[in-house]
Amino acid sequence: MLVAVLAAGCQTTDPYSGQRQQNRTGTGALIGAGIGIAAGLLSGDSAVERRQHALIGAGLGGLAGAAVGNYQDRQQAALREKLQGTGVDVARKGDNITLNMPGNITFAFNSANIDPQFYTVLNDVAGVLREYDQTVVEVAGHTDSVGSDEVNQRLSEQRAEAVAQYLAAQGVQRERLITVGAGKRYPIASNDTEAGRAANRRVEITLVPIQS
Repeated sequence: MLVAVLAAGCQTTDPYSGQRQQNRTGTGALIGAGIGIAAGLLSGDSAVERRQHALIGAGLGGLAGAAVGNYQDRQQAALREKLQGTGVDVARKGDNITLNMPGNITFAFNSANIDPQFYTVLNDVAGVLREYDQTVVEVAGHTDSVGSDEVNQRLSEQRAEAVAQYLAAQGVQRERLITVGAGKRYPIASNDTEAGRAANRRVEITLVPIQS
């Protein structure tokens, strides 16, 4: 049942053609990890909930009822418009939106320095996040299986933090940002091929609505 639910709800827009397709993050996450797109599964549901409560307490408001889905519908449409043709997948499961940013367009191999050519994409993401500020932003770094667990864990954390710091520098409130390094634990493709390893070297940004 879990497999069926994860596979059924994970549709995305191809970042190059604009066509609907089965999402790699939703279906590929079944490889080994057994998880789909769900913010908080990496950092812990309680961590996301605590951040939501803190933001509401700080006066950042909160969404309720049908407003949640409508808000995320509009944000998803804005992200797809901005990111079409960039190589970034925009996926939706329930009320959560996840941006899958492959390492081959964001970072050099074995590096946590953001590729300068990707600044424009992150600027567009930051612009949408500033406009739609009723979300917790979970930035998760992932790696392929090459190298030790320790090295991959550290690299995944550094990549997540680099993206979060860049978004904060572009005006996204740091209080909204949660960073987590997943190392090589959650592949979305086989690590037996270079193409699969490139897909696994990624950063995922998941947007969770702040619900009152």
